[in-house]
This record gives sequence, structure tokens and C-alpha cells, in this order.
Amino acid sequence: MFRLVPQKQRLALVLDTNVVLDLLHFDDPAVAPIRRALQAGKAVCCRNTACRDELARVLSYPQFKIPEHKARRILDEYDVLALPCESVGADLPPLPLCRDPDDQKFLELAQAAKAGLLVTKDKALLALAKKADRFGFRIATPDGAAVILEEG
Repeated sequence: MFRLVPQKQRLALVLDTNVVLDLLHFDDPAVAPIRRALQAGKAVCCRNTACRDELARVLSYPQFKIPEHKARRILDEYDVLALPCESVGADLPPLPLCRDPDDQKFLELAQAAKAGLLVTKDKALLALAKKADRFGFRIATPDGAAVILEEG
């Protein structure tokens, strides 16, 4: 179970669904630096309804064979781990369009949350990494995020 430690300077993160699964279900060593940063209070994770709904949908995919009680536990843990951040319709600059419209929600969340980093393994999102800087956040793989978290 995650316990977040309050700290003044925390990097706000948006984790795409695959990274959340790596963190909360698969316990992938590649996301261990993200886990440590969250637990130490160096980073905070943000979520919105669209991203949480996608996680809930993916947890029910038959190929993952995740029992309902475990899926509920993962969602509960995600709710503790990630702070809610719903867009309030502020005048924000337009974002680049992701080739995969299903991934646009992660860009929108990163912008609305004023996140410093969107962590993904998705090629369509990673293709936008150079453009994302113009909107105040970076896009990186879990390995890239580990380097960024080590710097900070």
C-alpha cells in the first residue's frame, strides 16, 4: 500500500494506464524509481475520471485474468496514490493531437494538472515528447522518468 509523504517541492506526474499497471499489478522493476519517488514524497501522481475509467476497463480485460477483488484493490490503491485533477475549462493553449485519440486524455491531464512529467511506454505519446515541452511538461518512458527523478 502506498503512503504519500507531504513535501514542498514535489514533481507532479501523470502515469498512463500501462505504467499504473506496472506499478500496482505487475510490480515491474522498471517503475521502482517512480514508486520510491512517490513514497518519499519527491513526486505526486495525478488522475482524472477519464484516466481512472480507462484503468477500470483495462483491469477487466479477460487476457489479464485479474479477479474482481484484486481489480478493486488496484483501483482503491490508485485512488490513494493519485490526486484528483479535473479540468475546470480554463483557457489553456491547444495541445498537439496524439495519433491515438484514446491517449489524448493523458496529455489533457498533464496540462490541467500542471504536471512536470507524463510517464508512458506508448509510442504515440512518446512521439510527442519534443512538442510537449511547449506546454510545460515532459513526456518520458519509465527509464527516462527514473533519470529525471534522480536529477530532482
